[in-house]
Amino acid sequence: MTRLSRDLAGPCLAPGGSVVAIGAFDGLHRGHQALLGEVRIRAQALDALPAVVSFEPLPRAYFSPEPISRLSSVREKLRGFAAAGMAQALLLRFGASLTAMSAEEFVRRVLVERLAAREVWVGEDFRFGHKRAGDVALLQRMGAQLGFVTRVMPPVLLDGARVSATRVRALLSAGEFAGAALLLGRPFVIEGRVERGNQLGRTLGFPTANIHLRGRVSPVHGIFAVRVGLGEAPCAWPGVASLGLRPTVNQVEQPVLEVFLFDFEGDLYGRRMAVEFVAKLRDERKFDGLEALTVQMHEDARQARELLGMNPRLAEA
Repeated sequence: MTRLSRDLAGPCLAPGGSVVAIGAFDGLHRGHQALLGEVRIRAQALDALPAVVSFEPLPRAYFSPEPISRLSSVREKLRGFAAAGMAQALLLRFGASLTAMSAEEFVRRVLVERLAAREVWVGEDFRFGHKRAGDVALLQRMGAQLGFVTRVMPPVLLDGARVSATRVRALLSAGEFAGAALLLGRPFVIEGRVERGNQLGRTLGFPTANIHLRGRVSPVHGIFAVRVGLGEAPCAWPGVASLGLRPTVNQVEQPVLEVFLFDFEGDLYGRRMAVEFVAKLRDERKFDGLEALTVQMHEDARQARELLGMNPRLAEA
């Protein structure tokens, strides 16, 4: 169980001292997992609290003039912290007040006063504070004065290249889901609660479960073969999914994830669903009417069944 705090100010969250990891942690890929693993081990050795400091929104998204895709939602990130054994998460609100804070003030207020840090773990290129003035050298100097040790996590390499969120995003965008899964340490999944749509898919023979991304920018778009998990169940139910703007009919302003589960009967409204992306079938495109769209949907279903090891002829039944 991970305790969560969003507040910069407040009483010390770790009176007995802590070992702290700092980062954005989008996607919690294998590099992040290695870092949090070291924090957990060192916290146990020092009889201290394993803790993590992260930021929402993501700093790079806050500063970017263009939308930045995300690998994980806040909910998924927090669940990842718990799975990694972090007892305390300080999820700071990244905005004007935090960006104006000097690196020195961040160290004193967050690491020393709020978390009583005994060790601080960061990546080798970690920068922080106003105008990114803080770095590993500053942490080391201030740690020597204030009673904590700075540890630098070397990059985790796979196929000779550094594991990074940027690399994962590029693989997902290209439809390379197996490669992305190797970097993530698990398949790429989007989770959400099923909401009621306009039920057009039902009239076309493809009733879909709809998940709205709520402003989250996805690194994947198009039509996919997927596996779905309902509630806490693993992603095992086969299906075909669309993630996009529905350009042929009822175009929307924000992308919607629409999932058709093969051979499923039942009501999914209000249930939580996890969608694992297995293979990309094609890009989203606009069709000349519902008839052409329906023909393509049957072909998409046939291909998805085949890719998922099912009988593709059942898509025509």
